[in-house]
Amino acid sequence: MVTISMVYLNKNMLKGREFMSGENNNITRLDLDGKEFILIGTAHVSRHSADQVKEVIEAERPDSVCIELDEQRYHTITEGNKWKDTDIFKIIKEKKSTLLLINLVLSSFQKRIAKQFGINAGQEMLQGIDSAKATGANLVLADRNIQTTFSRIWHGVGFWGKIKLMTEIIFSIFNNESITEEELEKLKSQDMLNSVLNDLTASFPKLKRPLVDERDQYLSQKIKEAPGKKIVAVLGAAHIPGVKNEIYKEHDLQALSQLPAGSQVPVIIGWAIPILILGLIAYTFIANPAAGIQQSINWALWTGSFAALGTALALGHPLSILTAFIVAPITTLHPLIAAGWFAGLAQAYVRRPSVREFENLSEDIFSLKGFWNNKVTRILLIVTFANLGGTVGTFIGGADVVRLFIENL
Repeated sequence: MVTISMVYLNKNMLKGREFMSGENNNITRLDLDGKEFILIGTAHVSRHSADQVKEVIEAERPDSVCIELDEQRYHTITEGNKWKDTDIFKIIKEKKSTLLLINLVLSSFQKRIAKQFGINAGQEMLQGIDSAKATGANLVLADRNIQTTFSRIWHGVGFWGKIKLMTEIIFSIFNNESITEEELEKLKSQDMLNSVLNDLTASFPKLKRPLVDERDQYLSQKIKEAPGKKIVAVLGAAHIPGVKNEIYKEHDLQALSQLPAGSQVPVIIGWAIPILILGLIAYTFIANPAAGIQQSINWALWTGSFAALGTALALGHPLSILTAFIVAPITTLHPLIAAGWFAGLAQAYVRRPSVREFENLSEDIFSLKGFWNNKVTRILLIVTFANLGGTVGTFIGGADVVRLFIENL
């Protein structure tokens, strides 16, 4: 099975079908409704791709340049020092810590490969921005909002899919992989791409549609609607085959941008479990007060201990570990709050990250050690691990509550 790190490398950095004139074959020219479209298939960590983007835009002098970025990623890639203004307390309170952690983990592999070749990750997108400005072309941010894509992915993979995906991401991203620049260019071939996407679909059947297919549709519509008669589009090469097909169709951007409707099943289960636990403890109290007390103690110990263990594994401060232990028995009985948030806030209070910690993120995320040493990612890990520990404790503690209930029927 292809690891997520290689999938991410091939699809979001290397993406490829190739075209151009003469010796270059990763450029595709299309004519539609009196407009000429020039699609450049790029590798996000390839120096050659950045050079080619500059060469094509300067030679073609297009009316518009479309790039595979949304507004959020555009600001991220153009404002490198924006981390200085990050409010870690706000991230935790808005429940975005896990999303930020996933983003950092995913970006670490891309940045490590880019560092290997002495370039900036996403250099070809930056070059597209600069060349658009230099030639006076309109700049079109053609990709769908990244949070919408993540939401649609997360909603579609199911509970066990989420666990499998998170496990693959976390454990494969820190492989010490290195590739040659020649291999990097070869990975942009259509045959390699099809192989990767087939393996991806086999491992995560529901992942390809929101990550690739829907974005192909979104990108093609934005490119088609770009102003002017000549349009250059800078795309990760994996999107080229899809965009070539989808650009001849009409797509509803509003429908593709909608967040998935939340299922009521997780909500029902989220409330049903604590209600059941409390009901069993209450009944046992009435039938046998001593057993009811034992149930309550066991529940507190199981949930608190596992949440504290998760915090400790993330190398949390003793106050964070204690906080997780104290709040977990309560937060595990309420679907809208989580032990990790409190543990993370406690960690942020006693070990508040400095501006320098945020500035060092781009270097520290290169390694597992860096993730644990940086105060920012340490907090994110504490939130995630404490929540995972609390979840494990809920299942074990719940089983113990049921056991004592049955014994005292």
